[in-house]
Amino acid sequence: MKLWLKLTLAGLALVVLGAGAALFEAWHFVETPLDPAANATQIFVVETGESWRAVSVRLEEKGMVSWGEGFRLYARMQKNPLQAGEFELTAAMSPRKLFEVLAFGQPILHRLHFAEGLNMREVALAVNATGLTTADRFLAACRDQDFLRSQGVGATDAEGYLFPETYFFARIPKQDPYPILKALLDRFKSTVAQLPQSQDFQELHRVVILASLVEKETAIPSERPTVAGVYAKRLQIGMLLQCDPTVIYGLGENFDGNLRRHHLQDPANPYNTYVHPGLPPGPICSPGKASLLAASSPEEHSFLYFVGRQDGSHHFSRSLSEHNNAVIKYQRRGRPFPASRTSTPD
Repeated sequence: MKLWLKLTLAGLALVVLGAGAALFEAWHFVETPLDPAANATQIFVVETGESWRAVSVRLEEKGMVSWGEGFRLYARMQKNPLQAGEFELTAAMSPRKLFEVLAFGQPILHRLHFAEGLNMREVALAVNATGLTTADRFLAACRDQDFLRSQGVGATDAEGYLFPETYFFARIPKQDPYPILKALLDRFKSTVAQLPQSQDFQELHRVVILASLVEKETAIPSERPTVAGVYAKRLQIGMLLQCDPTVIYGLGENFDGNLRRHHLQDPANPYNTYVHPGLPPGPICSPGKASLLAASSPEEHSFLYFVGRQDGSHHFSRSLSEHNNAVIKYQRRGRPFPASRTSTPD
Protein backbone atom coordinates (compact mmCIF):
# COMPACT_ATOMS: atom_id res chain seq x y z
CA MET A 1 0.00 0.00 0.00
CA LYS A 2 1.32 3.36 -0.94
CA LEU A 3 2.38 5.70 1.84
CA TRP A 4 -0.15 8.45 0.95
CA LEU A 5 -3.01 5.99 1.14
CA LYS A 6 -1.84 4.73 4.51
CA LEU A 7 -1.65 8.25 5.82
CA THR A 8 -5.10 9.06 4.46
CA LEU A 9 -6.65 6.00 6.08
CA ALA A 10 -4.92 6.78 9.36
CA GLY A 11 -6.23 10.34 9.25
CA LEU A 12 -9.76 9.15 8.57
CA ALA A 13 -9.51 6.72 11.49
CA LEU A 14 -8.47 9.53 13.77
CA VAL A 15 -11.35 11.67 12.56
CA VAL A 16 -13.83 8.85 13.16
CA LEU A 17 -12.39 8.16 16.57
CA GLY A 18 -12.48 11.86 17.39
CA ALA A 19 -16.07 12.17 16.22
CA GLY A 20 -17.02 9.10 18.18
CA ALA A 21 -15.38 10.48 21.28
CA ALA A 22 -17.13 13.82 20.78
CA LEU A 23 -20.48 12.10 20.33
CA PHE A 24 -19.89 10.05 23.46
CA GLU A 25 -19.00 13.17 25.42
CA ALA A 26 -22.12 14.92 24.14
CA TRP A 27 -24.30 11.93 25.02
CA HIS A 28 -22.68 11.68 28.45
CA PHE A 29 -23.33 15.39 29.12
CA VAL A 30 -26.96 15.22 28.06
CA GLU A 31 -27.76 12.08 30.04
CA THR A 32 -25.78 12.71 33.23
CA PRO A 33 -27.17 14.80 36.11
CA LEU A 34 -24.83 17.30 37.69
CA ASP A 35 -25.62 15.87 41.14
CA PRO A 36 -27.49 12.52 41.03
CA ALA A 37 -27.86 12.54 44.83
CA ALA A 38 -29.41 16.02 45.02
CA ASN A 39 -32.68 16.13 46.96
CA ALA A 40 -33.37 19.85 47.11
CA THR A 41 -35.66 21.31 44.46
CA GLN A 42 -35.70 24.85 43.15
CA ILE A 43 -38.55 26.86 41.68
CA PHE A 44 -37.24 28.01 38.31
CA VAL A 45 -39.15 30.85 36.67
CA VAL A 46 -39.18 31.26 32.89
CA GLU A 47 -40.45 34.66 31.82
CA THR A 48 -42.58 35.17 28.72
CA GLY A 49 -40.32 35.71 25.71
CA GLU A 50 -37.19 34.46 27.48
CA SER A 51 -34.70 32.60 25.23
CA TRP A 52 -33.01 29.23 25.62
CA ARG A 53 -29.69 31.13 25.75
CA ALA A 54 -30.77 33.18 28.78
CA VAL A 55 -32.25 30.13 30.51
CA SER A 56 -29.08 28.12 29.88
CA VAL A 57 -26.97 30.79 31.57
CA ARG A 58 -29.27 30.82 34.60
CA LEU A 59 -29.34 27.02 34.82
CA GLU A 60 -25.55 27.02 35.06
CA GLU A 61 -25.58 29.84 37.62
CA LYS A 62 -28.08 27.93 39.78
CA GLY A 63 -26.01 24.74 39.69
CA MET A 64 -28.43 22.73 37.53
CA VAL A 65 -26.01 22.05 34.64
CA SER A 66 -22.24 22.10 34.40
CA TRP A 67 -22.09 23.69 30.96
CA GLY A 68 -24.76 26.21 30.05
CA GLU A 69 -23.64 26.58 26.44
CA GLY A 70 -23.80 22.82 25.96
CA PHE A 71 -27.37 22.83 27.25
CA ARG A 72 -28.25 25.66 24.87
CA LEU A 73 -26.81 23.77 21.88
CA TYR A 74 -28.77 20.66 22.84
CA ALA A 75 -32.01 22.64 23.24
CA ARG A 76 -31.40 24.39 19.91
CA MET A 77 -30.97 21.05 18.14
CA GLN A 78 -34.36 19.87 19.47
CA LYS A 79 -36.13 22.86 17.86
CA ASN A 80 -38.83 23.03 20.53
CA PRO A 81 -40.10 26.31 22.05
CA LEU A 82 -39.51 27.23 25.66
CA GLN A 83 -42.56 27.44 27.94
CA ALA A 84 -43.13 30.35 30.27
CA GLY A 85 -44.06 29.62 33.87
CA GLU A 86 -42.74 28.20 37.12
CA PHE A 87 -41.07 24.80 37.12
CA GLU A 88 -39.77 22.60 39.90
CA LEU A 89 -36.21 21.56 39.02
CA THR A 90 -33.38 19.73 40.74
CA ALA A 91 -29.70 19.07 40.04
CA ALA A 92 -30.57 15.35 40.05
CA MET A 93 -32.21 15.88 36.63
CA SER A 94 -30.08 15.29 33.56
CA PRO A 95 -29.87 18.09 30.97
CA ARG A 96 -32.19 16.02 28.76
CA LYS A 97 -34.75 15.80 31.58
CA LEU A 98 -34.39 19.52 32.33
CA PHE A 99 -35.06 20.28 28.68
CA GLU A 100 -38.15 18.04 28.64
CA VAL A 101 -39.58 19.72 31.74
CA LEU A 102 -39.01 23.23 30.36
CA ALA A 103 -40.27 22.39 26.87
CA PHE A 104 -43.13 19.97 27.56
CA GLY A 105 -43.71 19.75 31.32
CA GLN A 106 -46.63 21.11 33.30
CA PRO A 107 -45.81 24.44 34.94
CA ILE A 108 -46.61 24.75 38.64
CA LEU A 109 -50.31 25.51 39.10
CA HIS A 110 -51.64 27.78 41.82
CA ARG A 111 -54.99 26.79 43.34
CA LEU A 112 -57.73 29.36 43.71
CA HIS A 113 -60.81 28.27 45.61
CA PHE A 114 -63.65 30.33 47.04
CA ALA A 115 -67.05 29.25 48.26
CA GLU A 116 -70.49 30.48 47.32
CA GLY A 117 -71.65 33.66 49.00
CA LEU A 118 -68.43 35.71 48.99
CA ASN A 119 -68.63 39.27 47.73
CA MET A 120 -66.23 40.76 45.21
CA ARG A 121 -63.78 42.09 47.80
CA GLU A 122 -63.68 38.73 49.58
CA VAL A 123 -62.99 36.99 46.27
CA ALA A 124 -60.19 39.50 45.63
CA LEU A 125 -58.60 38.53 48.95
CA ALA A 126 -58.76 34.85 47.93
CA VAL A 127 -57.05 35.75 44.64
CA ASN A 128 -54.44 37.77 46.53
CA ALA A 129 -53.63 34.72 48.69
CA THR A 130 -52.51 32.79 45.59
CA GLY A 131 -49.74 35.30 44.90
CA LEU A 132 -50.78 35.47 41.24
CA THR A 133 -51.84 39.11 41.51
CA THR A 134 -52.90 41.58 44.17
CA ALA A 135 -56.38 42.23 45.53
CA ASP A 136 -56.23 45.84 44.33
CA ARG A 137 -55.31 44.84 40.77
CA PHE A 138 -58.03 42.22 40.68
CA LEU A 139 -60.65 44.67 41.99
CA ALA A 140 -59.59 47.25 39.41
CA ALA A 141 -60.08 44.64 36.68
CA CYS A 142 -63.48 43.74 38.14
CA ARG A 143 -64.50 47.40 37.71
CA ASP A 144 -63.19 47.68 34.14
CA GLN A 145 -66.50 48.12 32.32
CA ASP A 146 -64.91 47.98 28.86
CA PHE A 147 -63.47 44.55 29.64
CA LEU A 148 -66.70 43.38 31.24
CA ARG A 149 -68.68 44.40 28.15
CA SER A 150 -66.21 42.50 25.98
CA GLN A 151 -67.08 39.44 28.05
CA GLY A 152 -70.83 39.96 27.72
CA VAL A 153 -71.31 41.47 31.19
CA GLY A 154 -73.14 44.79 31.03
CA ALA A 155 -72.95 45.51 34.77
CA THR A 156 -70.93 48.27 36.42
CA ASP A 157 -68.65 45.69 38.01
CA ALA A 158 -68.19 41.93 38.27
CA GLU A 159 -70.09 41.50 41.55
CA GLY A 160 -72.20 38.34 41.27
CA TYR A 161 -70.41 37.10 38.14
CA LEU A 162 -67.32 35.65 39.83
CA PHE A 163 -68.39 32.05 39.79
CA PRO A 164 -67.45 30.13 42.98
CA GLU A 165 -65.35 27.11 42.05
CA THR A 166 -61.85 25.65 42.30
CA TYR A 167 -59.45 26.96 39.66
CA PHE A 168 -55.82 26.27 38.81
CA PHE A 169 -53.58 28.86 37.18
CA ALA A 170 -50.00 28.84 36.02
CA ARG A 171 -47.92 31.87 36.94
CA ILE A 172 -49.19 34.91 35.05
CA PRO A 173 -46.66 37.42 33.64
CA LYS A 174 -46.56 40.78 35.43
CA GLN A 175 -49.33 39.71 37.84
CA ASP A 176 -51.94 40.42 35.17
CA PRO A 177 -55.39 39.96 36.81
CA TYR A 178 -57.36 39.70 33.57
CA PRO A 179 -56.69 36.01 32.79
CA ILE A 180 -58.02 35.15 36.26
CA LEU A 181 -61.08 37.34 35.89
CA LYS A 182 -61.79 35.93 32.43
CA ALA A 183 -61.63 32.35 33.73
CA LEU A 184 -64.16 33.16 36.47
CA LEU A 185 -66.46 34.92 34.01
CA ASP A 186 -66.16 32.06 31.51
CA ARG A 187 -67.18 29.57 34.18
CA PHE A 188 -70.16 31.76 35.04
CA LYS A 189 -71.23 31.98 31.40
CA SER A 190 -70.98 28.23 30.88
CA THR A 191 -73.03 27.67 34.06
CA VAL A 192 -75.90 29.97 33.07
CA ALA A 193 -75.88 29.12 29.36
CA GLN A 194 -78.91 26.84 29.70
CA LEU A 195 -81.02 29.26 31.75
CA PRO A 196 -83.98 30.70 29.84
CA GLN A 197 -82.80 34.24 30.73
CA SER A 198 -79.25 33.71 29.40
CA GLN A 199 -79.83 35.54 26.09
CA ASP A 200 -81.17 38.72 27.68
CA PHE A 201 -78.62 40.39 29.92
CA GLN A 202 -81.13 42.54 31.80
CA GLU A 203 -83.22 39.50 32.67
CA LEU A 204 -80.11 37.51 33.55
CA HIS A 205 -78.89 40.34 35.76
CA ARG A 206 -82.14 40.22 37.71
CA VAL A 207 -81.66 36.47 38.14
CA VAL A 208 -78.12 37.03 39.44
CA ILE A 209 -79.32 39.65 41.92
CA LEU A 210 -82.09 37.38 43.21
CA ALA A 211 -79.71 34.40 43.32
CA SER A 212 -77.26 36.40 45.45
CA LEU A 213 -80.03 37.07 47.98
CA VAL A 214 -80.98 33.40 48.04
CA GLU A 215 -77.32 32.43 48.50
CA LYS A 216 -76.95 34.65 51.56
CA GLU A 217 -80.26 33.64 53.13
CA THR A 218 -79.90 29.86 53.21
CA ALA A 219 -77.20 27.23 52.87
CA ILE A 220 -79.73 24.38 52.63
CA PRO A 221 -80.08 23.31 48.97
CA SER A 222 -83.70 22.17 49.29
CA GLU A 223 -84.73 25.59 50.64
CA ARG A 224 -83.28 27.70 47.87
CA PRO A 225 -86.22 27.43 45.42
CA THR A 226 -88.62 28.18 48.30
CA VAL A 227 -86.66 31.27 49.42
CA ALA A 228 -86.48 32.42 45.79
CA GLY A 229 -90.25 31.93 45.66
CA VAL A 230 -90.80 34.13 48.71
CA TYR A 231 -88.90 37.00 47.12
CA ALA A 232 -90.53 36.43 43.72
CA LYS A 233 -93.94 36.54 45.38
CA ARG A 234 -93.10 39.77 47.22
CA LEU A 235 -91.86 41.36 44.00
CA GLN A 236 -95.02 40.28 42.25
CA ILE A 237 -97.34 41.95 44.76
CA GLY A 238 -95.16 45.01 45.34
CA MET A 239 -94.11 44.07 48.86
CA LEU A 240 -90.75 45.16 50.29
CA LEU A 241 -88.18 42.35 50.23
CA GLN A 242 -86.91 43.17 53.76
CA CYS A 243 -83.70 41.18 53.25
CA ASP A 244 -81.06 41.63 55.94
CA PRO A 245 -78.06 40.63 53.78
CA THR A 246 -78.75 43.44 51.30
CA VAL A 247 -78.70 46.02 54.11
CA ILE A 248 -75.45 44.56 55.44
CA TYR A 249 -73.89 44.64 51.98
CA GLY A 250 -74.80 48.31 51.62
CA LEU A 251 -73.16 49.10 54.95
CA GLY A 252 -69.90 47.64 53.63
CA GLU A 253 -66.91 47.93 55.92
CA ASN A 254 -68.95 50.06 58.33
CA PHE A 255 -70.93 47.01 59.45
CA ASP A 256 -69.75 45.89 62.89
CA GLY A 257 -71.70 42.63 63.02
CA ASN A 258 -74.83 44.06 64.65
CA LEU A 259 -77.76 45.03 62.46
CA ARG A 260 -79.67 47.77 64.25
CA ARG A 261 -83.08 49.34 63.75
CA HIS A 262 -81.66 52.58 62.43
CA HIS A 263 -79.87 50.62 59.73
CA LEU A 264 -83.23 49.30 58.53
CA GLN A 265 -84.69 52.80 58.48
CA ASP A 266 -81.84 54.46 56.59
CA PRO A 267 -82.87 55.52 53.05
CA ALA A 268 -79.30 56.61 52.27
CA ASN A 269 -78.37 52.93 51.88
CA PRO A 270 -79.41 52.02 48.32
CA TYR A 271 -79.31 48.34 49.27
CA ASN A 272 -81.78 48.84 52.13
CA THR A 273 -84.67 46.65 50.99
CA TYR A 274 -86.65 47.66 54.11
CA VAL A 275 -87.01 51.13 52.58
CA HIS A 276 -86.44 50.79 48.83
CA PRO A 277 -88.87 48.62 46.83
CA GLY A 278 -87.88 45.96 44.35
CA LEU A 279 -84.53 44.27 43.95
CA PRO A 280 -81.39 46.00 45.23
CA PRO A 281 -79.21 47.86 42.67
CA GLY A 282 -76.98 44.84 42.07
CA PRO A 283 -75.87 41.43 43.32
CA ILE A 284 -74.52 41.23 46.86
CA CYS A 285 -72.30 38.14 46.49
CA SER A 286 -71.23 35.35 44.14
CA PRO A 287 -74.09 32.85 43.94
CA GLY A 288 -73.49 29.20 43.14
CA LYS A 289 -75.24 27.08 40.54
CA ALA A 290 -78.05 25.93 42.86
CA SER A 291 -79.00 29.49 43.79
CA LEU A 292 -78.86 30.59 40.15
CA LEU A 293 -81.18 27.75 39.17
CA ALA A 294 -83.54 28.60 42.03
CA ALA A 295 -83.64 32.28 41.06
CA SER A 296 -84.16 31.40 37.41
CA SER A 297 -87.22 29.30 38.27
CA PRO A 298 -88.53 30.21 41.74
CA GLU A 299 -90.87 27.81 43.46
CA GLU A 300 -94.51 28.83 43.12
CA HIS A 301 -96.22 28.96 46.53
CA SER A 302 -98.07 31.35 48.82
CA PHE A 303 -95.33 31.92 51.42
CA LEU A 304 -94.40 35.54 52.16
CA TYR A 305 -92.20 35.15 55.26
CA PHE A 306 -89.50 32.93 56.66
CA VAL A 307 -87.60 32.77 59.92
CA GLY A 308 -84.53 30.79 60.94
CA ARG A 309 -84.75 27.76 63.17
CA GLN A 310 -82.03 26.78 65.62
CA ASP A 311 -80.69 24.09 63.24
CA GLY A 312 -80.12 26.54 60.40
CA SER A 313 -83.25 25.64 58.45
CA HIS A 314 -86.20 28.00 58.03
CA HIS A 315 -89.90 28.07 58.84
CA PHE A 316 -91.99 29.54 56.03
CA SER A 317 -95.25 31.38 56.69
CA ARG A 318 -98.15 32.62 54.57
CA SER A 319 -99.39 35.35 56.88
CA LEU A 320 -97.88 37.95 59.19
CA SER A 321 -99.59 36.48 62.26
CA GLU A 322 -98.21 33.03 61.45
CA HIS A 323 -94.78 34.55 60.93
CA ASN A 324 -94.91 36.45 64.24
CA ASN A 325 -95.76 33.23 66.06
CA ALA A 326 -92.86 31.49 64.31
CA VAL A 327 -90.49 34.28 65.36
CA ILE A 328 -91.58 33.83 68.99
CA LYS A 329 -91.20 30.07 68.73
CA TYR A 330 -87.86 29.88 66.95
CA GLN A 331 -86.10 33.11 67.81
CA ARG A 332 -87.31 33.74 71.39
CA ARG A 333 -85.99 37.28 71.27
CA GLY A 334 -88.30 40.04 72.45
CA ARG A 335 -90.78 41.65 70.08
CA PRO A 336 -91.28 39.82 66.79
CA PHE A 337 -90.37 41.75 63.68
CA PRO A 338 -92.76 41.51 60.69
CA ALA A 339 -90.38 40.52 57.90
CA SER A 340 -88.42 37.65 56.44
CA ARG A 341 -85.86 38.07 59.19
CA THR A 342 -83.67 35.69 61.11
CA SER A 343 -82.98 38.13 63.94
CA THR A 344 -84.49 41.16 65.62
CA PRO A 345 -82.49 44.40 65.56
CA ASP A 346 -81.82 46.41 68.69
